[in-house]
Order: sequence, then structure tokens, then C-alpha cells
Amino acid sequence: MIRVLLVDDQPLIRSGFRALLDLEDDIEVVAEAADGAEGLALARAHVPDVALVDIRMPLVDGIEATRRIAADPALAGVHVVILTNYGMDEYVLDALRAGAAGFLVKDVLPEDFLHAVRVAARGDALLAPSITRRLIHRYLDARPPLTAAPPGPALTALTGREREAVALVARGLSNDEIAERMVITPMTAKTHINRAMTKLRARDRAQLVFLAYESGLVRPGGDLPDRG
Repeated sequence: MIRVLLVDDQPLIRSGFRALLDLEDDIEVVAEAADGAEGLALARAHVPDVALVDIRMPLVDGIEATRRIAADPALAGVHVVILTNYGMDEYVLDALRAGAAGFLVKDVLPEDFLHAVRVAARGDALLAPSITRRLIHRYLDARPPLTAAPPGPALTALTGREREAVALVARGLSNDEIAERMVITPMTAKTHINRAMTKLRARDRAQLVFLAYESGLVRPGGDLPDRG
């Protein structure tokens, strides 16, 4: 059973999401909160698998709530999915840095919403779905261009294949797409990604995206890396 916490200051939004989730046999809404502070308290009380957190709320916003959840060792298994009304939100990288596993816009199709909850519960970041890919890329494209630079020191711990896999994750490719691009099996692709996450101490794939862009391994609008 996937246990979900809803954190949003709009009761109608919470009710709508809950109505969808309550119809699913494998999903249970364990609690609802109207702001980030209450959401953090309920996360500690219930330790859900997935926390759906609005990015803009009174008292404690979604980014700060995400940061506090990610920093709490007792909540290491809680996967935060940020909810936003905006097709492009200026806080995308701040949320990734804070520990968010992905993003959903509130007008997402019901089937995509339910799929996202299940993906997050598995521990996979919401980066392959086009909705999150578009959010990240539009935001990054709007930033000042990054100058060409060698990857940061943290990435030197990675092998060439691991770096290639990280770069492809940052482009929004799924494990199957990465495997096809690198001419390896999906299991091997997953192994490269998991080893990179361990070496970089990344919470999930979303953190890999942040590290890839911030280090200069991948640049907004750049081409996919050549096969190595």
C-alpha cells in the first residue's frame, strides 16, 4: 500500500486529489495539511511513502518543507513531489536542491497524476515524464548561459560511463532510453545511475539533474553526449 500525505493550502485542491487517490486499491491518503509546518509534523507522525507538497503556501512554503523533510533522517524514505500551478516555476532548482523528487502541475491528467504517485513511491524521480522535463528545461533555458567548464570536482569520482549516464538522466531520459543510447541493458544503465548516486550522495535522480547542470556536465540547450 502506497501511503500519501497531501500538503496544500487550498481545500478544494486537496479534496480533488484525495478523491482520485481514494479510488485506487493500492494507495491510501494518511493525512492532509494546509501548510508546510503542519505537513512536516504530519510527515513525522505518519512517515508516508509520498508527500505531495504545494510549492507556495503560508507560514512554511513547499521548498522549506521539502528541505526539512529531506534533512530529517527519520524521513529518509519520504519522497516529496512538488505541486505547482505554473508551467514554468522560478523555484525549480531550489526545490531540487532542497530534495524534491519531482514536479507535477495541478492540471495534470488524472492518469498521469496516479502514475506519478506510483513512480515516486518506487523511489524513481519524476524526470522522464514530459511535464517535469519541460519545467526543468524551460527554467534552465531562461537562466543566463553557462560558460563551458570541466565538470566539478564531485563528478571526478565517476567513471566515464557513469558520467554519461548522469548526463542522460539530466536530459530527461528513462532507464530504457539511456540503455538504448549507451548500447547496454536497462539493468546496467540502472547500475551506473545508482553507483553515481552513491558516489555523489544524491538523494535521487532529481538531485543528479541538479548536480549535472550546476557542475557544467550538462548545459541548457546542449546536445546529448556522444556514446562512449
